[in-house]
Amino acid sequence: MAYVITRSCCNDAACVAVCPVNCIHPGPDEPGYARAEMLYIDPDTCIDCGACVDVCPVEAIVADFELDDERYADLNRAYYASPEHADYPSTRPKSSPEPLPEQHSPLRVAIVGSGPAGCYAAEALLNRKALDVDVHIFERLSQPWGLVRYGVAPDHQSTKAVAAQFNRTVTRDGATLHLDVEVGVDVTLDELLAGHHAVLYASGAADDRRLSVPGEDLPGSESATAFVGWYNGHPDHAGRDFDLTGDRAVVVGNGNVALDVARILTLPVDALADTDIAPHALSALAGSCIAEVVVLGRRGAEHAAFTTPELLALTETNGIDVVVDGPLPDPDDIADPITRFKVELLHEIAGRAATGAPKRIRLQFLSSPVEVLGSTRVTGLRVARNRLVTDEHGAVRAEATGNTTDIECGLVLRSIGYRATPLPGLPFDERTATLPNQRGRVHDPATGTPLPGVYVAGWLKRGPSGGVGTNKACAAETVAALLEDYAAGRLPEPRAVLR
Repeated sequence: MAYVITRSCCNDAACVAVCPVNCIHPGPDEPGYARAEMLYIDPDTCIDCGACVDVCPVEAIVADFELDDERYADLNRAYYASPEHADYPSTRPKSSPEPLPEQHSPLRVAIVGSGPAGCYAAEALLNRKALDVDVHIFERLSQPWGLVRYGVAPDHQSTKAVAAQFNRTVTRDGATLHLDVEVGVDVTLDELLAGHHAVLYASGAADDRRLSVPGEDLPGSESATAFVGWYNGHPDHAGRDFDLTGDRAVVVGNGNVALDVARILTLPVDALADTDIAPHALSALAGSCIAEVVVLGRRGAEHAAFTTPELLALTETNGIDVVVDGPLPDPDDIADPITRFKVELLHEIAGRAATGAPKRIRLQFLSSPVEVLGSTRVTGLRVARNRLVTDEHGAVRAEATGNTTDIECGLVLRSIGYRATPLPGLPFDERTATLPNQRGRVHDPATGTPLPGVYVAGWLKRGPSGGVGTNKACAAETVAALLEDYAAGRLPEPRAVLR
């Protein structure tokens, strides 16, 4: 018997640390971890000890004989089919943290944001042995956990289960959670620095990227960020109104958020009734006329941003037909085993006969929006057909063919990525939409000089990439830099007690 990692994997890598035979990869210190769709267990190395099951915060690991879908076993096995993943060592190197100075008072750290990056940073500080630490977490909303609370789809409760771990973190001795406190409004960075040795920003990326096409600002053209916040009851978006009276919606972008949005728009309302979806959204969706959602991807199927587990979950959803529109590459031409598995699955979906389900999701590749149509509100989307070309550096990009088609629709949702916004008193890189930093130390971009006591973790540090658990390694790196500076005496002493 072997254990298998399934759809709800959060990539926090707690399982990697406890595995006695090093059979779970990629780990945070291995190539590809930051881009990995999920983690994978080598079935030929697993010794059936169950240690990984005990520490998984989202119950993503099951015994192979308990699988509801055998394809997850195939997916785990596929990762190790690549020669570069075939010969991991049987043990992992152990590292020792830098020694800390003798303490006469606690290290005081303010963390801005209670989402995954902030909570993982607090956990890393509180777990450091021989460290007396006082952690204060500041959250501008009345509910904590950031995107776990307001960004994960309501029918993905297993993913939200990681919140239980965050709750344990913020209720530990040495941790204090402050809700309804907006840094920059209710308290300034200077005030936080006066009361703490360090301030660690982990407030994420709450804005979204724009399409920059004509008609984008018409009523009925919205961001997926706002739509997700609306159905999750985010106070910034709960009062929004989305027109669901048309029979078709188009989602531009094909990452996991795009699939979430498409699924919520087409799921039978009964399937959402027992979730934590916002009541106003459930009521609106009950009266929705949308029968088809088209999900547009700029490049080919092999470049789709959604993960294979999310695609597998979509194909298992009752009451929805999934249709693939656009040419698919030959799986035999794809070297990467995980990408090959995804393309094989898309071939399988494309070959299925329609079931006659009342709702349909159409995955359309090699398509880019060029204009949102309509005079007073959205009536359609003009889409350019693309082809793939390889440049002189070997990079593959989408190039318009000159052919366009119009898709009639009443709702367009852009889902092409989150974006952070500038913060008061801090430098900001407009190109990457991050705080300029080195291993989490925020620095002056003109000189490269670190700002004393100011740190960053999560999407605000590296951009909006990776799953919930990817923030754990990111936060750990920042905390390691913070503690290095503390040990070296580079952190300013608090000048006051913040009340």
